[in-house]
Amino acid sequence: MSAALLVSGLCKRYGWRSPLVLDDLSLEVPVGSLSGLVGPNGAGKTTLFAIVAGYLRSEAGSCDVLGLGPFHPATHKGRVGVLPQDAELPIQDTPRMFLEHLARLQGLNATEGRAAAAQSLEQVLLLARADEPIHRLSHGMHRRVSVASALLGSPELILLDEPMSGLDPMQAHSLRSVLSSLRGKATVIVSSHNLDELEKLCDHVVILEDGKLVRAGTIEEVTGRGFVTHWTLAATAKQLEAVLPRLRDRLEGHSFDVQDGVLVHRAPDGSDLDAASHQIAGVLVDVGFPIREVARGLSLEASFLRQAGV
Repeated sequence: MSAALLVSGLCKRYGWRSPLVLDDLSLEVPVGSLSGLVGPNGAGKTTLFAIVAGYLRSEAGSCDVLGLGPFHPATHKGRVGVLPQDAELPIQDTPRMFLEHLARLQGLNATEGRAAAAQSLEQVLLLARADEPIHRLSHGMHRRVSVASALLGSPELILLDEPMSGLDPMQAHSLRSVLSSLRGKATVIVSSHNLDELEKLCDHVVILEDGKLVRAGTIEEVTGRGFVTHWTLAATAKQLEAVLPRLRDRLEGHSFDVQDGVLVHRAPDGSDLDAASHQIAGVLVDVGFPIREVARGLSLEASFLRQAGV
């Protein structure tokens, strides 16, 4: 199995007169990846999660979860963990009681359930507050309990809708470390508007707009990290234009241009970007252009905005 999630031709609308929320959507999420699900409000991210988790049915298309077909409670019990966008918690319960109850619903016995609950609470740094009623906990702690419920029992596929919402920087850093530790052990799909967080965490990204797939691939492919460098220099745009022929002669097959006063280098497939950058730096030093900054690709946010035409 190469894909933990395989979606083909998925269509969904809410009411027969409403527009399609998912419009012939097809995508693939690699096994063991940490994947970011990106898109503006209304792009269909939450609806996609709901169909994958079995909360909703689609009108057309297919959704293969972990190579076992569409979600089914008996087939996928304990194998899929979900954090919904607006998760409600039983506020009179303690986090430990809540998670142990969920563990029993997954089919774990009492001993296994206690161990699984403790492990999940420890992962989100809430073990010390495990026996306090949830209504006494802060909003950020509520979110961490919800995240713990999605991690419970070490599921193979974990769907997280805005997991960092309400977390302070230290808590977000800690959760990012927990999710990073799952790389290669589980497939994690994170939906978030915080693109900086996704860029730090994910190795794969899926971009949706109006229920359609806009772009999917590794972070390196989507941001251009693997083949594009941006050089900010102490030189005018006219001076940069004048040095382009020399750069093109030095690195045949490579592309150079000037955008917004920045020298942009695009390397052909299979090139050694480090070796190319060394040669570019040599040319720039020879012509006397001080190098102020070198950046590989664009940020995920800039890539997303460019894809959206902003």
